[in-house]
Formats: sequence, C-alpha cells, structure tokens
Amino acid sequence: MGRLVHFEIHVDDMERAKKFYGEVFGWTFEDWSEYAGMPYYGAVTGDANEPGINGALMKRQGPPPEPGQAMNGFSCTMGVEDYDSTETKILNLGGKVALPKYALPGMAWQGYYMDTEGNIIGIHQPDENAK
Repeated sequence: MGRLVHFEIHVDDMERAKKFYGEVFGWTFEDWSEYAGMPYYGAVTGDANEPGINGALMKRQGPPPEPGQAMNGFSCTMGVEDYDSTETKILNLGGKVALPKYALPGMAWQGYYMDTEGNIIGIHQPDENAK
C-alpha cells in the first residue's frame, strides 16, 4: 500500500517560509541541507505518537506557480483546533485566501490559502455542527 509518509513544500525564501509555517502551525525545523545538497529543512509537524506526517521545506528549483493557475501538485490540509484564529495568523503573516471557509455539513470547516511562497494549503477544523 502506498501510504503518504513525507511531504515537501517548495519555497523561494526559506526564512520567510519557516517563519510562516512555524508561527501558523507551530512546526519546528531541522537543517538537512547537507544531506540534500540544497537548502532543505525537515519540518516536524507534531508529536510522533499522534496521527500525521512530517515533511520538509526545500528550495524551489524553478519558477513559482502563477496566481490563478490550476493546481499542478498535491495540496496539503492541516488539521486545526480553531479555524478562525488560524486564518487570522495566516493572513497576518502574509498568506492570502484562495477559497474561503466553507462547511462540510455535519463534519468540519474547510478552506484554502496561498502561503507566502505561492503554494496552496488547506486548513480543516472538525465540527459536527458545521452547516
């Protein structure tokens, strides 16, 4: 079975991206550049005993996606406890709304944002009262 075990977010400005993901989601980073042969920071996204995966920020190797272009890769969605406060952090740190908050009725709140590097990310807050 091909279970997802790692992700990579392509970035133009490593420090800006580390600040964004660190402050919005509480991620920490480990410098793995020596192993990768390029700027590459492992992202620790949470407690290893809880569901989820870790990944990395890596230096973008080509031009960033154009605003408004169709998605040409994976979109990662992060589980959050408080949708509205997470959205505020995203916007205050330079992110932009890509698809506003909407209800997955009886299940959750969902929405998508453009990070500081032009990538689309999602946030998801479970809420059985969402409608």
